[in-house]
Amino acid sequence: MTEIPEHLLKRAAEARAKAASKGGDAPAAAAAEGDEAPAGGGTAVATAERPAAAAAPAASAPLATGPAGHTQRLLTVVKAGSIQDVKATPVDKVHTWPHLLLAEFVASLAITAFLLLFSIFVNAPLLGLANPNLTPNPSKAPWYFLGLQELLTMFHPMVAGVTIPGVGLVLLGLAPYIDKNPSNKPEDRKFAISLMTIHLMFWAVLVMIGSFFRGPGQNFVFPWKDGIFFEL
Repeated sequence: MTEIPEHLLKRAAEARAKAASKGGDAPAAAAAEGDEAPAGGGTAVATAERPAAAAAPAASAPLATGPAGHTQRLLTVVKAGSIQDVKATPVDKVHTWPHLLLAEFVASLAITAFLLLFSIFVNAPLLGLANPNLTPNPSKAPWYFLGLQELLTMFHPMVAGVTIPGVGLVLLGLAPYIDKNPSNKPEDRKFAISLMTIHLMFWAVLVMIGSFFRGPGQNFVFPWKDGIFFEL
């Protein structure tokens, strides 16, 4: 509990003593007037009742008053430290250095160490030396380029290699400027979530078709019937 300063306690005690002394003088004066009143009856009673009525407001007078007659009443003493806001206001922005770049640097070191250890214990699935006299059929690109290779079997090279990928990259780049909602909840970011989902599903379907459903001559085949013509 907060301790009240000594000088405030002293002032409060003096005010109570002063109020008590004023309250004690009023009944004494009333008694003196009652003794001096004549024994006629009515006049003495009226004289004795008037000081008693006047003593009631004196007893209920404020304990202490200021220079202008304002009531001075001590409620509590609050330490200055308890009413100061010492907590920093939370913000949703941090400095790029060192907060962001330090985390990215540590993540890159962790991935590099993982790839180094993985490459020591696991051999890459490399094929034999290339034979210029024997071209493999089908000749497929790496899996991450099979989506583009699959588009080339459906559209003109200009459309498959430039137009469709360019439009996709532009839409992905404009997504943060079109959907400016800062919320991280998927239900609040319907445009961005829908655009990225369509992009991933479209590319995943193309890669799967190019990996498992394309045989010799890039013809469409069923893997459970003609086999799988794909090597990692």
